[in-house]
Amino acid sequence: MRHNKKFNHLGRKSAHRKAMLSNMASSLILNKRIITTVAKAKALKMYVEPLITRSKPANNATQEEGTTNRRVVFSYLQNKYAVTELFHEVGNKVADRPGGYTRIIRMPNMRAGDAADMCMMELVDFNDVYTAEAKKPAKAKTTRRSKKSAPKAEAPVEAPVEAPAETPAEETKE
Repeated sequence: MRHNKKFNHLGRKSAHRKAMLSNMASSLILNKRIITTVAKAKALKMYVEPLITRSKPANNATQEEGTTNRRVVFSYLQNKYAVTELFHEVGNKVADRPGGYTRIIRMPNMRAGDAADMCMMELVDFNDVYTAEAKKPAKAKTTRRSKKSAPKAEAPVEAPVEAPAETPAEETKE
């Protein structure tokens, strides 16, 4: 029985699995979106979300906490560029969010070789389609009451200019 065995081994030895998740997490942080299988995405979600939580400014209030969190995250990612990106951009952008930093979007097509279900995994706050405020056109306020203000002086309306009448084509002389 699988009591209290929460993570998917993904059919790999532990060293291979840790290296793969580390590389996928670094790619996700640097590129903000990756395409992978659903099983790997679910495993990556459990791997990367605690790291994003450590990068939030509230968790790095003192210099000691910040240094400790950076070292812990680096031990997981093994990529200093990804750690820098995580603490500078991603951590500041997700500061207000209480969790759920990633989104898994299933794709309709399957992988050609083995028909594995594919998905796109992305960081939630970096998707412009979902995070952009829906700009609706401002509705003109309508009222049933009549306007009691003085009528505005309107500019005189000019008569439309008529086009000159067409002249019959001149006969050609031969």
